[in-house]
Amino acid sequence: MKYIRIFIFTFFILNFYNFASSAEVYFVDIKKILNESKAGKEAQSFLKKKFENENKKFEKEGTALKKEESDLIAKKKIVTPEEYKKKLTALRTKSVNYQKKKREASNEWLKKKNEARVKLVNALNPILQKYMKENNIEMIVDKKYVLLANSNFELTDKILKILDKELKSINLN
Repeated sequence: MKYIRIFIFTFFILNFYNFASSAEVYFVDIKKILNESKAGKEAQSFLKKKFENENKKFEKEGTALKKEESDLIAKKKIVTPEEYKKKLTALRTKSVNYQKKKREASNEWLKKKNEARVKLVNALNPILQKYMKENNIEMIVDKKYVLLANSNFELTDKILKILDKELKSINLN
């Protein structure tokens, strides 16, 4: 009976030690992967061009509205009060529509940006899972949640190379 207790006690100690030593936690810098991967850079470039084009359109429209406003103010004494009021109401309507279109374009841009991020993360997940399975890794966490770790446990560059091989670009249209 004494030997059975010693055997069971030893068995549990060894299993606990084995479990503790095999539970290494690796980490990746998701932000770096999203920003420096080929697909991520391409998506950022596409979104930046789209934002700049939209911004130029809105700057032109805003300048035109300001010019129209200054023209209306200059003509205030020349036109009748009813006509001035009518033109002022039309100008305010244009201004409200301009702000609404600008806000919608901004929301659309943010939506595209989030969509690109989700697509990249969705493409990254199977790569991480495959890497975990091939290398017998129990857990991979985002680097931003790691307080202190040995740099030997960082997989960012390895995963970045694999992602660049498997995903050249993402479709944002």
